[in-house]
Amino acid sequence: MSKQIKTNVMRILDRAKIEYEAFEYPHGDEAVEGGEVAALMGQNPESVFKTLVARGKSGEYYVFDIPVDKTLDLKKAAKAVGEKSIEMTHVKDLKKICGYERGNVSPLGMRGSFKTVFNDSALGFERIYISGGKIGTQVKVNPKEVIEYLRADCADIVC
Repeated sequence: MSKQIKTNVMRILDRAKIEYEAFEYPHGDEAVEGGEVAALMGQNPESVFKTLVARGKSGEYYVFDIPVDKTLDLKKAAKAVGEKSIEMTHVKDLKKICGYERGNVSPLGMRGSFKTVFNDSALGFERIYISGGKIGTQVKVNPKEVIEYLRADCADIVC
C-alpha cells in the first residue's frame, strides 16, 4: 500500500490488536459501487462486504454487512434482529446516524453502537474486505475477529 494516513477504522483495529491489511483503489469524488470495488481490487465479490444501515419498526437502527454482489433480504434481516420489519436508511441520513457517508460506511467506528449482523457467508472466508472508513480504502480482516470485537451476529440475510 502506498503511504497513507490511517483512518479511524485502522486505528480501531490497531487498538483491538486485530491484524489487517489496508488497500486503496482508484476513485473520484463519488462513492464507487461495491461490485466495481471488488473488480478494481481484483477480488471475489463474495469476499468484499458492504455495510448497510436500516431502521426497524421499533425505531432502532441496525447494521448489516453483506457481500457486495448480494441484496439484503429485509424480511430475513428483520428476523435476525427481532424486528417485525425494517427499512433501509436514506442515504442523506447516514452521516447523522452513523457518522459515515455513502461509500465509506464501515461497521467499525460508527457514531453510535448498533446491533450488527454479518451475512453468515463471511465465516466461510479466512479474510474478508470491509470499508476502511474512507472512499477508496478497504481493509482485509479476519471476519471472526471483527465479528467478535463488534459482538455481532451472523445469519443468512441475503436474497
